[in-house]
Amino acid sequence: MSDHSHAPDDIRARIANPPGRGLLRDMIYGGIDGSVTTFAIVAGVAGAGLSPVIIIALGLANVLADGFSMAAGNYSGTKAERDNIVRIRRIEERHIERYPEGERNEVREILRIKGLEGQVLEDATDAITARRETWIDLMLEGEYGLSGQDPHPLRAAFATFGAFMLAGMIPLLPFIFAVGTQAFAWSAGMTLAVFFGIGTAKSIWSLAPWWRSGLETLAIGGVAAALAYGVGTLFHP
Repeated sequence: MSDHSHAPDDIRARIANPPGRGLLRDMIYGGIDGSVTTFAIVAGVAGAGLSPVIIIALGLANVLADGFSMAAGNYSGTKAERDNIVRIRRIEERHIERYPEGERNEVREILRIKGLEGQVLEDATDAITARRETWIDLMLEGEYGLSGQDPHPLRAAFATFGAFMLAGMIPLLPFIFAVGTQAFAWSAGMTLAVFFGIGTAKSIWSLAPWWRSGLETLAIGGVAAALAYGVGTLFHP
């Protein structure tokens, strides 16, 4: 993780505008699924010994239809997550109106668990409950385990679709450009490289070494591709 400034102004600006969940999960999810599903079609059709034209047609159909389906699903799921946060926020607003002392006790308990005690605990409880939004944000985190940052459904959908399209087209390129009898070998090699590349990129945001993260993703994609190719060979004339 890169270092950041600890100057007072920089700290205030950074804490006031947290990045939230971000789009990493959506891009990794879309990229891996795009590579796996498209190459699964390529491997299955190639295993059955069918025409490269069929591979291209089915592959393009998968990239567009399945990519859109995944984006729509991610949009719906992220929107449901955001709607749930809004719903719980309204519940807490109502509880604060009806049961202010009980809600203050909940704030006090959350802060006690965080290590505050004595007069410091009472002063902190008074300070937080003096501001309605701060009060609700703390309840979202401490009582429900939710972030105060609402997710963005459209951004999540576009990130998933873009990553799916980009990674999903890779297995089709050797067939589109008519590499010849080696098209499947090229497709397999390029797809495995994409798996490894996605895993390597993912390691930037994790504690795992780049090579271990790359090999893990490569293994997942490789197993899926092998299964698809094996099924396809069952229908080879």
